[in-house]
Amino acid sequence: MRLPEARGGLSAAVIERLRSGKAIKDARLPNRVDVDPLADEDLQLALAVCYELHYTGFDDVDDRWEWDPGLLALRADIERLFERELRDQVGPQPATSAAEIPAALTALTAEREGPSLARYIQSHATIEQLREFVVHRSLYQLKEADPHTFAIPRLTGRAKAALIEIQIDEYGSGRLARMHAELFRNTMGCLGLDTDYGAYLDRLPAVTLAVTNMLSMFALHRRLRAALTGQLAAFEMSSSLPNSRYGNGLRRLGGDSKATLFYDEHVEADAVHEQIAAYDMCGSLVAEHPELAADVLFGAAGSEVLGGRVSAHLLDSWAAGRSSLRAGTAARELLPETDVLAGAAA
Repeated sequence: MRLPEARGGLSAAVIERLRSGKAIKDARLPNRVDVDPLADEDLQLALAVCYELHYTGFDDVDDRWEWDPGLLALRADIERLFERELRDQVGPQPATSAAEIPAALTALTAEREGPSLARYIQSHATIEQLREFVVHRSLYQLKEADPHTFAIPRLTGRAKAALIEIQIDEYGSGRLARMHAELFRNTMGCLGLDTDYGAYLDRLPAVTLAVTNMLSMFALHRRLRAALTGQLAAFEMSSSLPNSRYGNGLRRLGGDSKATLFYDEHVEADAVHEQIAAYDMCGSLVAEHPELAADVLFGAAGSEVLGGRVSAHLLDSWAAGRSSLRAGTAARELLPETDVLAGAAA
C-alpha cells in the first residue's frame, strides 16, 4: 500500500517522516474546541497512517518505523484527543453485572427508528452508490478479524475460547477461499473495484477512518481489551439483518451468488456469533473481571456511535446528489460502471 496524500499539517508531518526518515517538525495537534476529533480529516488520517504500520505497512517504508519512539509519542497524543471525544459522545456507562451484559448489549444494538442505510441499499441504491458503500467498508473488511486477534493473548478462560471460536470462522477455518476478507475481495472484484488492500485510502473520509481507527486503538492497548470485545459483540449482534439487506440489494442490481456470498455468509455466521460474543465472550469476561463491565459497554456504544455517523454521511451525501467519497489529485478513481455486473448498471 502506498502512503496517502496528506490532508493537513499533522498528517503531512507523519507522512513526511515516514518518507524521509527525518524528525517530525511542526506536528501540532488541533485545538479540541476548533475541530471534532472524530471527523477531522487531518487528525484521522494521521492516526490511520500510524496504525497501518501495525498491519501491512506501506511501500518503501521501513518496518522498523512501527516502534519508532517519536512516532509513538505523537500517536499517543492523537489517541488522547480521539478517545476523550469518543467517551464524551458515548457518555458514562452504568454499573452492569455479568448476567446483565447480554441484555445491555442487546439494548445498545437494537435497530433504531429513522433512516436506515441497509434498507436504502436493499431497495433504492444505485449500482454506483452500492460500490461507494463497499469502498467505505474495504479498509476494514479486507483485514476483517485482524484487529480483534490482538485481544486473544490478553484474554483468559472462557472469554478467550469464545473469541477464538469466532475468529476461526472469520478466518475460514484456515481455508483461504472461505476467509471473510477473501469473500469481501471477491465481492469487490465482481463490482469492478480495485481489490488491493488500501487502494482507496485517499477516497475515505474521516468519519470512515474513525471506525477503523477506533478498532485499532482498542486492539493495540491492553487496557482497552474489554472495549474491543464489546465492539465485536455489537458488530456481530447488529450484523445479520443488515447483511441480508445488503445481499438483497446487490441481487436487485444483478449480483450473482459469487458477488453476494460475503453478505449471505454473514447472515448465518453472525446469527451464531452474536450469542457467543454476548454471553461466552463478554459475559464471561465481566464475570472474571467485574471492573471491565463499563469498558465492554463503552466499546459497544462507540461502535454504534461511529457506525451511525458513517451511515448518516452516506445517506446525506446521496440525498444531496453527491458522492460520499473524497475527491483529490491522488485519490484512486472507481472504474467505469460499464465494467460492473454485466448489464446491472443499465
